[in-house]
Amino acid sequence: MNSALTFRLPALAVPAEGGQTSMAPAASIAVNSETLDETLIIQICEGSREALAILFRRYARLVRGVSFRVLRDASEADDLVQDIFLLVHRDCHTFDSSKGPARSWILQIAYRRAISRRRYLTSRHFYTRLDLDDGASQLADPRASRGRFEDSAAGRLGNGGLQRAFEALSENQRRTLRLHFFEGYTFDEIAAELGQSTGNIRHHYFRGLNRLRKQIFDTKLRAIEGHGAL
Repeated sequence: MNSALTFRLPALAVPAEGGQTSMAPAASIAVNSETLDETLIIQICEGSREALAILFRRYARLVRGVSFRVLRDASEADDLVQDIFLLVHRDCHTFDSSKGPARSWILQIAYRRAISRRRYLTSRHFYTRLDLDDGASQLADPRASRGRFEDSAAGRLGNGGLQRAFEALSENQRRTLRLHFFEGYTFDEIAAELGQSTGNIRHHYFRGLNRLRKQIFDTKLRAIEGHGAL
């Protein structure tokens, strides 16, 4: 898991003078790394930020692994870890130890939320993209094996085909894809580099990938038709 990933502890509601509720840290409760998960859940329900932090440190890596396997995107997985532990804080009162251990309860939350997020991303065409990683690695490392090359985008388009396909894209699409696949930039970093919003960068990314995918499809279709004509 990204070592920079930290958990933003939620503010906890405590009574203020006059009976009104204000947001402030709860009083410290004695917990440590040896405290049982189930005890931590109880203490979270009682307002312990420290218990929530311990639970996060204990299971964040595992939750992130579940999220990544479902979402297949590192940034989305990191964001989901935060959401899941906020849900653990919010819904701690729903935990029932008679139905299973706290670990299983947390992982069930993680899996359900990851599936829900994947469905949302799919509906927004987040996964409608071409896997150019192999193609990018081929251009960067010509010593890669022929077998991998033939399965890559570059292999499917033929020698020089990937470059020609890139040249057919708009400048924004071309720069976005090159920065993402060849330089390893994130969408936020590309937005800063090009002076555009992250939303625009995502638009250039998906439109560019769709055009490349159509180019590959047309190339494969022409190849099939050519074989049929023989």
